[in-house]
Amino acid sequence: MTARIRIRIRAGEHPPRPASAPRVRPWLALGLLAVTLTGCGIRSTQVPTDFGPAPSRVPCSQSAPDITSQSAPGIPVQVFLLCSGQLVAVGRSVDVPEGTPDAERRVLVAQGLLDELSEQPSGAEDKADYETDVQTGLTVDGPLPGDPEDTLRLSVPPGKLTEYALSQIVCTFADSAAAEGDGSVTLGGPAPEPLRRYECTADVRSDPGSEKPPSTEVETS
Repeated sequence: MTARIRIRIRAGEHPPRPASAPRVRPWLALGLLAVTLTGCGIRSTQVPTDFGPAPSRVPCSQSAPDITSQSAPGIPVQVFLLCSGQLVAVGRSVDVPEGTPDAERRVLVAQGLLDELSEQPSGAEDKADYETDVQTGLTVDGPLPGDPEDTLRLSVPPGKLTEYALSQIVCTFADSAAAEGDGSVTLGGPAPEPLRRYECTADVRSDPGSEKPPSTEVETS
């Protein structure tokens, strides 16, 4: 038998309120949340969160100008180094005596660029992950009889260079006073190595290791 409970309510009285869940203070709720996060292995923190500055070692970005290249005497030039699988231009300088004839000047600039390409990157460049694939000891000469006047002949046939090294040389020469300034350069090796006109394209700059720069054969007289 179920017992019945009767509650008499006198006039002017209100019926009793049902029991409700206790209220949680806001500061207490935050404390409970912090304990929960800590138990899950997540450290609590205040909002907004500051994660601090970005890492100082950023590929292809020098944190400070290269003092050595800035203070070096000579003509300001650019060479293309490898960084993050791409060709990136960096500043250098080449020493060319004043009054040098144009033909000789072209060769001197080309040799200076080769020397800079074969040098190991500076301290700031090395920290930014710059590197080079051009071997040391490379030399360059001007045209032989019957060659176009803008020809540059390397001491090593271009075809025997790595894709990276040839791309570095082609893009560096094509963007300098060593070439005609039209984005291409005529290269060959020691005679009787045939000549080819190589182009520095956007694809070569963005992916120099995929294949050698596009080229066309150059006829000699």
